[in-house]
Amino acid sequence: MVSAKAQKSLARRHPWIFSGAVQKQDPAIEAGATVAVRAADGRFLAWGAYSPQSQIRARVWSFDEDKDIGPAFFQDRIRSALQVRRTLPLLSPCTALRLINAESDSLPGLIVDRYADFLVCQFLSAGAHFWKADILQQLRELVPVKGVYERSDAEVRTKEGLGLESGLLWGEMPPERIEVQWGQIRLWADVIHGHKTGLYLDQRENQAQVTDFAKDAEVLNCFSYTGGFGLWALRGGAAHVTQIDASAEVVSLARENATLNGLENQPVEYVVGNVFDQLRAYRDRRRQFDLIILDPPKFVASAAQMNKGCRGYKDINLLAFKLLRPGGILMTFSCSGLVEPALFQKIVADAAIDAGRHARLIAPLSQGADHPVALNFPEGHYLKGHICLVDG
Repeated sequence: MVSAKAQKSLARRHPWIFSGAVQKQDPAIEAGATVAVRAADGRFLAWGAYSPQSQIRARVWSFDEDKDIGPAFFQDRIRSALQVRRTLPLLSPCTALRLINAESDSLPGLIVDRYADFLVCQFLSAGAHFWKADILQQLRELVPVKGVYERSDAEVRTKEGLGLESGLLWGEMPPERIEVQWGQIRLWADVIHGHKTGLYLDQRENQAQVTDFAKDAEVLNCFSYTGGFGLWALRGGAAHVTQIDASAEVVSLARENATLNGLENQPVEYVVGNVFDQLRAYRDRRRQFDLIILDPPKFVASAAQMNKGCRGYKDINLLAFKLLRPGGILMTFSCSGLVEPALFQKIVADAAIDAGRHARLIAPLSQGADHPVALNFPEGHYLKGHICLVDG
């Protein structure tokens, strides 16, 4: 039984029910089990997955009382998500993409990414974990691949009372590196040890847009990871690319990706170091660039981190604006879901003002089409980006 406020939220088809909205519950319910969510008068509202240790006490599977939550349900939902991907505008060829995007594909807590002949899954909620075996069976039947690997090693699982898990679920073990194709670019994906499920699939189309601004440009790619933005810049005719990341291991992988694309002899500099420190060093040396990409990790993972995280976003954007030549381009991103688009735009605008630069937003950016955002679930819009033109 839930509060009147929660009833209004459910009427708008929002899939989350917070603990404070629960007025009555059965303490014997198993974590992840399906529960009927009802109004105070007993009316049925939804079928949800129960999570006793999470602030999100239940995540909605279905608003249809006649729906049976079981293998056939997951088969239908997975088949629907796969059909959507067949119609999306993606870079072609594309051999690495998201097949299931959790709440936005009406499968809360479930992430499924494809890397060539392998699937990589994350079961991030109590409900997704509860139904893991059935979900795996449906994936095996609906998606012909060589193997399915689990990367449920995200810290968000601890909020659900779940441990971190990773390993082979079915079929062949993925190789240490899987080669994938994103349009003109090929990349090595490390699905076993790499960030997220191996690559930042949500940035695929944004990386390709770098070619619009890279011709004869001196490019600085910050938080470069596997070097995707830098590789696209070289494809676009960049005069020079600098790739910066704090991890020597991923910088090495970026080098390997350059070789994979036949770009190993192009003018590229690889820097292992703290991006904030490196930007300040460039500022002090009065070094300038024509195109800067800022794609940092999540700075705000909780409300308690909001102020510190926003200061971090402002600092790196301020430094970047100072390093751009007149007419330069800044591509800047935030993947912090708690930082709303309007707030991120204000942070970037304030950074430009404090840097003494006049800048204009010429294009907004977001996550790729294979990371759709259900209109009833605005929290699914986590990746925000701006292409800014600096006039002076």
